Amino acid sequence: MASPLQLPFTRRTISAFWLASLTAFCAARMNAQAQEAPAKTEAPASQAPNDSSEVSTRDSAATFRVRVNLVLLRVVVRDGSGKAIANLKKEDFQLSDNRKPQVISTFSVETPESHRVASTTAPANSDESADNPAPAPVAALPQRFVAVVFDDTDMLMDDTVWVRSAASRLFASLAPTDRVAIYSTSGQVTQEFTTDHERLKETLLGVIPRPLAGAGFHDCPDIGYYQANQIDNLHDPQALAVATEDAVQCAFNGDEQFRAQAQALAQSVSSRTLANGDSQVNYVYRHLENIIKRLSSMPGQRVVAFVSPGFIVTPMLSLEGSSLIDRANRSNIVINTIDARGLYTPDLAGDISDPPRDSAKTAGFKSSYRIAAQSVQSDILSQLADGTGGTFFHNRNDIDEGLREATAAPTVSYLLGFSPQNLKIDGRYHALKVVLTGKQKYAVQARHGYYAPRSIADPAEAAKEEIQEALFSQDEIHDLPVELQTQFFKKDQAQARLAVLTHVDVKGIRFRKADGRNRDNLTVATAIFDENGNFVTGGEKIVEMRLLDNTFARLSHSGFTLKSSFDIKPGTYLVRLVVRDAEGAQMAARNGAVNIPY
Repeated sequence: MASPLQLPFTRRTISAFWLASLTAFCAARMNAQAQEAPAKTEAPASQAPNDSSEVSTRDSAATFRVRVNLVLLRVVVRDGSGKAIANLKKEDFQLSDNRKPQVISTFSVETPESHRVASTTAPANSDESADNPAPAPVAALPQRFVAVVFDDTDMLMDDTVWVRSAASRLFASLAPTDRVAIYSTSGQVTQEFTTDHERLKETLLGVIPRPLAGAGFHDCPDIGYYQANQIDNLHDPQALAVATEDAVQCAFNGDEQFRAQAQALAQSVSSRTLANGDSQVNYVYRHLENIIKRLSSMPGQRVVAFVSPGFIVTPMLSLEGSSLIDRANRSNIVINTIDARGLYTPDLAGDISDPPRDSAKTAGFKSSYRIAAQSVQSDILSQLADGTGGTFFHNRNDIDEGLREATAAPTVSYLLGFSPQNLKIDGRYHALKVVLTGKQKYAVQARHGYYAPRSIADPAEAAKEEIQEALFSQDEIHDLPVELQTQFFKKDQAQARLAVLTHVDVKGIRFRKADGRNRDNLTVATAIFDENGNFVTGGEKIVEMRLLDNTFARLSHSGFTLKSSFDIKPGTYLVRLVVRDAEGAQMAARNGAVNIPY
């Protein structure tokens, strides 16, 4: 007869007899490791759950959304020398939402050591005793994911060589639990998350300037993106007059009788230049958006280090930048930005490899436009960092130190959470501010805002959203008394079966009494990630409980255990378990480490 501990993924009902057997079995064997894979048994179709059954389970297809009813802020507090301040408590912080004080409902202290994942498994082997399991060593599982993004569509060759050399010295300073990926805004450079430093260095060699269009080409008249924005969007008459004078000189050999035609030509070239520039910025935004989407699926802290000389954002594109910041905030992604130009002085002549074609009458004006463009193009870097609680590294020649600081984990940070009071479902931006209650002159780094939802999700969808966000985090939640254990057995050299055991203490669950039964539903979600943080497999079960008083009393002493099984290859894995109950809307989240030897 199959063990009643096993609850396969197919829908089945556990009768009172089976439930009593399960309880006795769990009480006797909770801390032992099973040695053999139990045989699967399928419940007949006629045994579908009904009101007379006390516990039933069924599979549920997980829906992945982003939770908005709980806002999380990762806060780093530094002194004047940049050192992170430790030993702060919940009472040391004040949080406001649109200048209205908020109650900090969740608080935790984060350090690189706080996310170490202990092994929760031992091999299940018929030749070994379950009372003396031999734990397998576990490699350093990922805790932080850093995406280093090079803006190769905007960088010049001198900038590229410089930052590439600095980045090659970065990887030696990374922690064993860090995973790094390299991307470029052109999409031509992609190295997914890894710890292989040599592969990362080799990928860096592919980072070269890749402008989308217009490199080395000078139109008549020669109008830059900044000047085109002044003409078309800001309706600057001087900028149009300068372009018209250039057109008179380059297209009509200085003949003033063609000035009207020259102005029409200048207006046409300006519109084309602006459209091309907008397309390039949109192209960069789309790649950054895809990188943020990729990073949001990684289980742990998430950081983007964006290396760029910056680019001009016109009024038409400012909303796109806000949307990018919102996406990062919703996924708890910090964007640190590094100005690839380092400590620079304005270049009156522009790119030395591509000198301008200015006439004597307009050279002074054109130089002023180039200086203004070089000044404002870093604004987007400041906005991306400031809007996500990151840091903007600029006006410094030690770019390797800037990269190190941008990718390193702080020695201590604080995770604050609150549920907005009287939140209006209007999609509007909410400004956040975190200050210290004391008078210490410390710098506080945190995200600066979030967007309210535009619609109300029904309770079932809200629950799925909470579970999804918790699965792709590494923060442990202890609202419910849940324990995680794992076991495995190898089918052969290439395949293994991993069992995830979830032990639930019934005393900590809020049941609803109705029709003489204690009622509640549990959602148990499991996700398996490999040693580079890639999602491998997972599943979700719904446990429907309608317990009679006698059964409830018995389970209050022993609890019960559920089992989910997964076929995976040998290797090192992070197991993420999330449990949520329907009546109390409470959650539990646990981490486990599994090493299945080859």
